[in-house]
Amino acid sequence: MTSADTTFPLAILAKAPIPGQAKTRLIPQLGAEGAAALHRRLVWQTLETAVVATKPEAITLWTSLAHPGSPDYAFFATCRERFGIQLREQPVGDLGWRMHTALATMPGPGMVIGCDCPMLTPDLLKRCYAALQSADCVFLPAEDGGYALVGVCRAEPFLFDDIDWGSDRVMRQSQERIEALGWRSACPAMVWDIDRPEDLIRWQSWQQVPT
Repeated sequence: MTSADTTFPLAILAKAPIPGQAKTRLIPQLGAEGAAALHRRLVWQTLETAVVATKPEAITLWTSLAHPGSPDYAFFATCRERFGIQLREQPVGDLGWRMHTALATMPGPGMVIGCDCPMLTPDLLKRCYAALQSADCVFLPAEDGGYALVGVCRAEPFLFDDIDWGSDRVMRQSQERIEALGWRSACPAMVWDIDRPEDLIRWQSWQQVPT
């Protein structure tokens, strides 16, 4: 098991919070500005969780840094200053290639998450990393058929090859890749993320539940 002070590499993928381009499925309900504001809030919350789970210097936020001086660039610069994390430009390519690229920069086992899952906690992140001691890869499957976290002991592009990203087939297709590789996998928990109006309602209700 991991100890309380275990440090592990963690990559976080985040779109730029540009109105009209962030949380687009929620624009009809929140408006373009509101959807972008929600995305910024989720990015911030994800970073707050991450820096409790592992040391800030082990965290890399992969995002769009192409336009210095823009509001989105300023937001990510603020994230770097506030949390002490690293920033890197996301490569061109689909989601699978971006995740593989992030994992390939890690010298050993590491994990990648997005910023859409409010259920992530420091303890859950630590449990996922601990699972890599006895498995080749770890996932947090999402209720919509995707996943909120992937971790590997070593980067393998085939794991992300020919996946229908954004569909309800993502986790199933990923499991097929795992079986083809002969890997052992672990799935410590099932989670849900915020992508549709009903997810937003669920999140709002979930936040009101006493802890």
